[in-house]
Amino acid sequence: MSHAQHGDAPAPAGHAAHHGHADHDGHSHDDLASEVEGADLLDLDGDVLRGYWDAALDRVTAALASSPADEQGAPARVVDLGAGTGTGTIGLARRLPHAEVVAVDVSELALARVDAKARAAGVGDRVRTVVADLDAGWPDLDPIDLTWASMSLHHLADPNRALADLRRITRDGGLVAVAEFDEPLRFLPDDPGLGRPGFEGRALGVLSAVHAEVLPTIGASWGEVLGEAGWTVVDEHDVVIDERSPDHPHAGRYARAWFDRLAHGLTDRLDAEDHRTLTALLDDDGPHGLLHRTDLHLHGIRTVTIARR
Repeated sequence: MSHAQHGDAPAPAGHAAHHGHADHDGHSHDDLASEVEGADLLDLDGDVLRGYWDAALDRVTAALASSPADEQGAPARVVDLGAGTGTGTIGLARRLPHAEVVAVDVSELALARVDAKARAAGVGDRVRTVVADLDAGWPDLDPIDLTWASMSLHHLADPNRALADLRRITRDGGLVAVAEFDEPLRFLPDDPGLGRPGFEGRALGVLSAVHAEVLPTIGASWGEVLGEAGWTVVDEHDVVIDERSPDHPHAGRYARAWFDRLAHGLTDRLDAEDHRTLTALLDDDGPHGLLHRTDLHLHGIRTVTIARR
């Protein structure tokens, strides 16, 4: 289990996006390179989509302020479940200055980035990291006041069980906030100026088919899943991402990193013409390369569902 924004992102080599392991011993160079690339993509997501992250985390911390768990003061413990490289962890630590924030992920590499970011942000004394795979059970974290699970639950083999277990170690009145994509992120116009129009839609269709094979809960109604696990849903909100020709200096890098993951995982499922289009998009010296395009349009929807114990 990992932080995956990354359900938006393609799953390389048939695995969950950004899926890492607690121990790199015995891993191939390609495995480690893929994990580094996934961590880089997570960093770019947090950087380029700062507006989304601010809106989502502001809504979650506002809900916590009105929660019974906060009647005696600030929450004692906040968990970032599938923390990845720590965009949510650092955002929560900044918004909740008296809370301990625990970043949980299966990837030691990603959590090393969380540690470094926490120290740089001046919150290192309140952030700690825990390597864990929730498919093997929860680490000893109770009691918890708030859990933030961004683009991570769909990677679990049994999210219902994990959420039921989380409920048991959450304080009465405590919250869980689940962020998952409703519409996957898109970057390109329908006609990108090469190949057949509609390339990105076709690529996302291929990606959706792969995800359906390896991630059976992707696209689930998380309000329903939370209810089945015993939680009471108190808020559900769509955060719309809509940045046309974004001015962010790293928007091209973000798009390129996303499509590079697509190339690693799905090129054998694209037809020859779409494969040529993808190759041209990833050609940094070519006229259609993503790094230099001025027609990028980042748009999609991530849904934040908040539930109370």
